[in-house]
Amino acid sequence: MDGRASKLCMRRLSTGSFLLVALVRVATAQAPPAGVRVPVSPAPAARAGAVQAPVSAQAPVAVPVRSSLAPTAPTVGIIDYYGLNKVTRDRIQKTLGFKEGDPFPASKGNVEERLDEIPGIFESHLEAVCCDEGKIVLYVGIEERGAAHFDLREAPEGEVTLAPEIMALYRRYFDAFEQALRRGSTAEDLTHGHALMADPLVREIQLQFPAVVETHLGDLRNVMRNSADDEQRAIATFLIGYAPKKDQVAEDLQFALRDADPGVRANAARAIVALAVYARLNAGSAIKLEPTWFIEMLNSLSWSDRERSLKALQILTEGREAPMLEQLRNRALSALVEMSRWKTLEHALPAFVLTGRVAGLTEQQIQDAWTRGDRESVIAAALGSGKKTR
Repeated sequence: MDGRASKLCMRRLSTGSFLLVALVRVATAQAPPAGVRVPVSPAPAARAGAVQAPVSAQAPVAVPVRSSLAPTAPTVGIIDYYGLNKVTRDRIQKTLGFKEGDPFPASKGNVEERLDEIPGIFESHLEAVCCDEGKIVLYVGIEERGAAHFDLREAPEGEVTLAPEIMALYRRYFDAFEQALRRGSTAEDLTHGHALMADPLVREIQLQFPAVVETHLGDLRNVMRNSADDEQRAIATFLIGYAPKKDQVAEDLQFALRDADPGVRANAARAIVALAVYARLNAGSAIKLEPTWFIEMLNSLSWSDRERSLKALQILTEGREAPMLEQLRNRALSALVEMSRWKTLEHALPAFVLTGRVAGLTEQQIQDAWTRGDRESVIAAALGSGKKTR
């Protein structure tokens, strides 16, 4: 498939599940802002009104794809799937050429090319997450022909870039950020509508961002929307999230959710999560966040897109607004059901919570079903609720 060579590098992912289930609030690790360098990230504040406690676990890193299989190749502990409708797991498993317990494949791109040749498959995507008991969790994403599709925009072609002083400040931030991680200082607060770390050196730089963004917002918007440089767009998106007037940038960040570059989408999603936390704490904020693109993102070929959309949607659906849940049911219920059945529990739980909300279950009912290991009754309730509304 054209462009396949550009997809050979494994992406850095986040294993954290972002849950807002009543009585079970889980603080987890998240990938850092994209752009410049990508160190391990601190965890965000998962709760509206809560400052994140430090976490000891670091965010996972991508598994390097080797040109040839080395003796130290990581072991695939779990293989799971998404996007399967007509194509069976057995067919995918046979084509993969390896199974759980085997070494990671020598070439991710070659495996994807084999999968793409299966009749009915439009495109495939392998994404590895670290780790389950020291072993790789491998997600096999499939987009079948005619299936739901998360549509991305073409990358822009403009030559605009950020001002040198903005880049210098951003690099200072990342230097301080990396040092804080080495010290284990990872507490983060989202209640201001953007991330503020407890680490004093990082926070001192972050506190400079709002004034810089206010002064350069027009330039940042121009770079985010028009620069051909993926890194420049990612950094601009990250900084726009620090705008003092949050209601003025919600549309910009939602626009960035469909950027061609995964780093831009990641920064946009993280910024919107912070906006959602702020909006719930400040009812008069006038921030308008639409769930549409997050719901569409649940059908993305990228596992990391799906994971980030789950985080955002758990905040956005806390109020259980009927139109939003109906949109989830109509556009992404099959994806939610599939992800609710994933073997890795912390990855399955966010989708399971949303599935329960679509079914009309209370937070306590969802929690109780999860605790007793009864995923299927909640899934059945969601599927049944959809039939009743037709």
